[in-house]
Amino acid sequence: MTAAAALVALVADEGSFQPWDEDVVSADPLGFLDTVAYSDRLVRARADARTTEAVVTGRATCRGHDVVVVAGAFAFLAGTQGVAASERVTRAFERARTLSLPIVALPRSAGTRMQEGTPAFVQMAKIAAAVAEFRSAAGCYVSYLRDPTLGGVLASWGALGTVTFAEPGALMGLTGPRVVELLTGEPFPRSVMRAEHLHVHGVVDDVVAPEQVAERVARVLAVVATPPAPWPAVVAADVAVGEPPAWACVEATRASERPGVRELFARWASDMTFLTGDGAGGDDKGCLVGLCRFAGVPAVVISADRRPPHRGASLSAEGYRKARRGMELAGELGLPLVTVIDTQGAQANARSEEGGLTREIGRCLMTLSQLPVPTVSVLLGEGSGGGAIALLPADRTLAAQDAWLAPIAPEGAAAILFRTADEAPRLAAMQAITASQLQRRGIVDQVVAGSDAAHLVERVGAAVAAELGSLAGRGGAELVASRQSRLRRIGDAPGATR
Repeated sequence: MTAAAALVALVADEGSFQPWDEDVVSADPLGFLDTVAYSDRLVRARADARTTEAVVTGRATCRGHDVVVVAGAFAFLAGTQGVAASERVTRAFERARTLSLPIVALPRSAGTRMQEGTPAFVQMAKIAAAVAEFRSAAGCYVSYLRDPTLGGVLASWGALGTVTFAEPGALMGLTGPRVVELLTGEPFPRSVMRAEHLHVHGVVDDVVAPEQVAERVARVLAVVATPPAPWPAVVAADVAVGEPPAWACVEATRASERPGVRELFARWASDMTFLTGDGAGGDDKGCLVGLCRFAGVPAVVISADRRPPHRGASLSAEGYRKARRGMELAGELGLPLVTVIDTQGAQANARSEEGGLTREIGRCLMTLSQLPVPTVSVLLGEGSGGGAIALLPADRTLAAQDAWLAPIAPEGAAAILFRTADEAPRLAAMQAITASQLQRRGIVDQVVAGSDAAHLVERVGAAVAAELGSLAGRGGAELVASRQSRLRRIGDAPGATR
């Protein structure tokens, strides 16, 4: 088995791979000569790699899912990207779009092929355009970056996946450390370009061992490339009765035994793939963004991560950029979006302000208002300040009976108005923050009761599943217009007219 075939075999079911474009091969357009004639290098490369080019493409199945595979053949001139290799990659994305198939890429390359010069270099633009066309057609693209993946290959297609995994220890970046050191005369820390370091900084979604990659890819495909199952039969959520006092709600949502979003996911979500990073080199671990099947329904989920005994997470500017990445991904893939709100407010520190925290909250609000897919938001616990409202606008909004939403935590409001936090219970009662009050104002559609932690998780999840079912089949401009009309009236007093 050639090295390229072994690479394909990481994801392709045995005997399923059907190669494409094996006749698309490099020539010597520049008559290039360095220490060896390029034409001679090509002959040797084909013999060494036992492939005809540095990229192998074709159709296969991955755990039963039909996919297009694009794999780098490092033994062929270090997997460098020339004109022919670029053409193969471009055609693979074009065919995947025509066939409505997901793409699984396994790049491994030292970058652009120097022997083909600028004509090879500018192929990056062609490939990136093909990736953009593929993703704009709701194509799912899973990339598994091998060691190394550098330069033009990483920039033009390797790093552009819907979900991006990386091999343990893989070296990745624009320019290899050895070249940087030669050009600058300064040592370059290779650890900066390793998969584990870049995962911490949100550049890749996860570091995955080769023997696990097929299962991880299949988990993504189970969400985005599998026709939705019939809508699950769910028990109707209990509609809350009574109206607990506002301060009692505040205290209840801060209790150490209060369930958070992880408990909700554990009960209702399957085939979960958590995404890492905000797409700009940052990450906030307190923000959870995932692809999953919620009650059997393919969806994107977003939430702050409340981990008992702690209170709701406080997100940074990176956290809201990461949330917006999830929102945009839902729109791109045509998947419904579920947001879960349980936060004591956005991070209040200099770093977040320097990172554009307020702007990022506003961008989340704009994005949610325009998504062409069904959206459901869940007020599960604390809902304090801009940190909460950034995930609130939706086609349907649910609230746990003792959840609450306020412009700032009651202690903060009391400090502003009374110069003391001691008046927090009185402020909570005055500001219409409880779920029942929110429902009367048209901010919440349904209030869900839960007698204990397990019951709350069960009933909230059932309510979300029911709302997803009611929104099934809706989308596009009509849905956006309906949501805009809803937001135009949000918070109006009962009986208000315009």
